[in-house]
Order: sequence, then C-alpha cells, then structure tokens
Amino acid sequence: MKYIYTILAFVIIFISCNTNKKRNDNDDRMVVTVSILPQKTFVQKISGDDFDIHLLIPPGASPATYTLLPSQISGLGKSKVWFRIGYIGFEHSWKEKIEQTNAAMEVVDLSEGLDLIKSDHSHGSEREHLAGVDPHIWLSPSLVKQFSQRIADVLIKLNPEREAIYRENYSNFINEIEQTDEYIKNALSDYYGRQFIIFHPSLSYFAREYGLIQHSLESGGKEPSPQHMAEVMGLAKRENIRVIYIQSEFDRENARVFAEETNGKIIEVSPLDPAWAENLMNIANVLIENFK
Repeated sequence: MKYIYTILAFVIIFISCNTNKKRNDNDDRMVVTVSILPQKTFVQKISGDDFDIHLLIPPGASPATYTLLPSQISGLGKSKVWFRIGYIGFEHSWKEKIEQTNAAMEVVDLSEGLDLIKSDHSHGSEREHLAGVDPHIWLSPSLVKQFSQRIADVLIKLNPEREAIYRENYSNFINEIEQTDEYIKNALSDYYGRQFIIFHPSLSYFAREYGLIQHSLESGGKEPSPQHMAEVMGLAKRENIRVIYIQSEFDRENARVFAEETNGKIIEVSPLDPAWAENLMNIANVLIENFK
C-alpha cells in the first residue's frame, strides 16, 4: 500500500510540474485585450494560441452594465493592443481608465470605416449605444470580414515572424465567413421582409444584411414604457408574431408579460456566443422555424 501511495505522489508531482510549465509557457506569450467573447474567437482564428487573450467582459455579463475588476485593470498593463468594438457603452465608460493603465498599448477601434447603423436619436442609453450608433457589428458577416483584415494586420505587426501562418489562417477564416454568409442567405432567401420582435435590438446588422425587419421591446435603452409596450403588442397581434427573442444578459420580466399578452413564447438568443459562425447560422434557423 505504501508503494502505491509513493507512485501516486510521484504522478501528482509530475502532473503539477507539467501544468506549471505550461502556465509559465503561456505567460511568455504577448498579451492582447478584447472587449467581448466573439472578438476572442476572431483573434484565435487568425493567430491560433500565439497570444494570451484577455477578455474584458466575461461570459454572462452585460456590456451595458459591467464594471471592470481591479485584477482586470492591473492585467491591462501587459497588453500590447486593445481591440475595441467601438460604440459599446462599457468601452466609452472605461476607455480613459484603460488607456491610463497602459499608455503604450495600441487601441484599435474595429468600427472605424464601417457602414454603421445610425439614427437621428440614440436608441440606447449612453452606457449602451453612443451617438445613436448600433454597436453590434460582430453579428454581420460582411462587417466581420472587413474588420478581420485590421485584426490580422495588427497581429502580424506584433509577431512578424509568424506572418505567413497568420495570413493563411486569415484566408481560411475569410472562407469560413463567406460560407457562413452563403448558408444564411440561402436559408433566409424566402423570408425577405419578414418581421421579428426582440427585447434588446442586437440583431440590427443581421436584419439589414438579410432583408429582415427587427422591432425591439426595449425602448431608448430603458425598460419599455406602457405606451411602447402597447405599440409593440399591437404590432405582434396585427402581424401574428408569437415570439419574442431575448438575450440571457437581460431581465425576462417584460418579455414574460409580452408573451402572456400576445399568447406567445420567449426564445433565448446569444449574440455574445464565442462559436461565432455556428451561432449566426443557429439564429437564422431559429428565426426561420418561427416564421413558419
């Protein structure tokens, strides 16, 4: 029995040493920072595991209300670059603090140069949508295709010895984006102009790209007023819309009331799902299932 315990002890020590070695190896990687989970996927598609990617908004947290932890702020000191989405309220609120933490860190706004969805007035609060610009650019394959070029260029600049690999990975990712786009276009081709209702207006770019019409229950980044709730309920009854989509980051109470009043149901979607291509195709399939 003592012999067995000795063997087990050596096994534990061996595993521990190898685990620590892997951690030390990982610590040697250059650090890049992203705001949301899908961005982490985009960076990994191009660079593999070459970089230690720090995520600012963790899974399940809302980009509208999240507050950085002290450990996250201190961790920014090692980051070479911060890839911003551009118009998420969280980024605006913390931009100055983040940049002060590491003045040498490059800040890349991925929304620059894109065809952004704007309105005459902001449809979200200052912490959520800034200057009337919808921030959900990562839910449009065509926009992801555009800003992925910027991600690739920055990563190559950081690690030029791996340029050939990154360019090949980038090319493969572009193919994946195009295949995803083609799948969704074909799937939604018979549903042009169809309307859907969602609690928070996160699918604006997706709807624009595939000819759909999005209505949101949330009004002005706030809880829907009784008047707005009544207007959307009236739309749902006229158009026979019996589904309201909601993201897990938001409270379900208003969606529940809406579903009860319209004799409908609540379906959850996940705009921040890291499995980007699979998630967009799944969103398309869920919409189609409920258009029928």
